[in-house]
Amino acid sequence: MKPIAGFYPKPPSPCLCLNIRRASRAVTDFYEKMLEPSGIKITQYSLLRHLEETEPVTISKLAALMRIDRTTLNRNMKPLNEAGLIEVNSGQDPRSKEVALTKAGKLVLTNATVLWDQAQASLQEYLGEYDSRHFNHLIAKMEALVP
Repeated sequence: MKPIAGFYPKPPSPCLCLNIRRASRAVTDFYEKMLEPSGIKITQYSLLRHLEETEPVTISKLAALMRIDRTTLNRNMKPLNEAGLIEVNSGQDPRSKEVALTKAGKLVLTNATVLWDQAQASLQEYLGEYDSRHFNHLIAKMEALVP
């Protein structure tokens, strides 16, 4: 695990939204690089983790749990389905579809979780215990803007 050091030399913007978007891109890029050996992206990892916790689940419920729209979820599911990591079947209601992990998906998720754990530990070490707790509190507060 490579330690993270330093601060970006550019001063923060007075716009909170811009600062959050820039930080989000930086963190996403960091996790993407860490997950690269697994062959999946952080958005795919998140989807697989949600499935692991809730499968089988309808597409609508999964989108609500992940707080993304169905169109984005369907777009994110397509490469996972094509790779055989998830399966989409008819639900109990014929109008709905249920999503579940395949054996291959569980294996990829297990391998990716080792890498995700390393990324998580690096970022938490970089932020420190206090800032990590404070960050999670602020993020939860911001998410509450749109319940």
